[in-house]
Amino acid sequence: MPSLKAIRKRIASVKNTRKITRAIKLVAAAKLRRAQDTIIAARPYSAAISSVVSELSGVAGKEAHALFEERELKRAAVIAISADRGLAGAFNTNVIKAVERYAANELSNAQEVTLRIIGKKANQHFTRRNARVASYEPLPIGANALTVARETANRAIADFIDGKVDRVYLVYNEFINAGTQRVQVRQVLPVVPHVEETEADPHAATYSPDYTYEPSKEALLTRLVPLYVQIQIYRAVLESIAAFFGAQMMAMESATKNAGEMINRYTLQYNRAHQAAITKELLEIIGGAEALKG
Repeated sequence: MPSLKAIRKRIASVKNTRKITRAIKLVAAAKLRRAQDTIIAARPYSAAISSVVSELSGVAGKEAHALFEERELKRAAVIAISADRGLAGAFNTNVIKAVERYAANELSNAQEVTLRIIGKKANQHFTRRNARVASYEPLPIGANALTVARETANRAIADFIDGKVDRVYLVYNEFINAGTQRVQVRQVLPVVPHVEETEADPHAATYSPDYTYEPSKEALLTRLVPLYVQIQIYRAVLESIAAFFGAQMMAMESATKNAGEMINRYTLQYNRAHQAAITKELLEIIGGAEALKG
């Protein structure tokens, strides 16, 4: 059995760890609220531009813009979004495994798969495994999220137009709630817009009114399609930020709870050892007194 001093050190160490995990949880909860407000505000805009691009592509046709062009899959690019830090359970691992699984299965026929990574953890993982990493950006926090999304989208668009890649996919954690994140794999290029149905108008995806376009459908697509790609990546970045703080908050809450249970076990072990030490001393005193009497 460990000595009383060793048990006291363990209890003090676990208490210090519990203070750290509790502090990280509180910080993550505060940041989660701001990130959640941001993603909730961005979702309607993303859905609206998806609806507009979907309608325009249906009216103008696939030949109206270069980013609609369907090509045989020879070279693919994957935009993977992870976090810069850990302490968030399986948040980063889920994205990494999804990328590896998708590359091994759906992209198995591709001659080349390149990665554009946002987030330090995924970059560390794939760099150690000598994967083909075309670009890397840290996961943005706050105002620079749009800048990072725009730069990543412009690089992916340039590669697609130049024929360097035939498909571009996006892998990220979608924020459901503080305790739930869902890994999403979506095709970004060529653009295949999808309209998100809402409770208020479940038939919005099938309704296609006849509009008069000014200056023309093609001119609108030239401006809107690259913007659509940028917004999809921007939304994925915001979803990942909110999902990370939610995962970190839940992981630290679990760690704090486990630390409390460990402190209780060590305290019970300490009390038992302390009682055994007292009993041993009493027996020694009594035995010495009896020896003197005899």
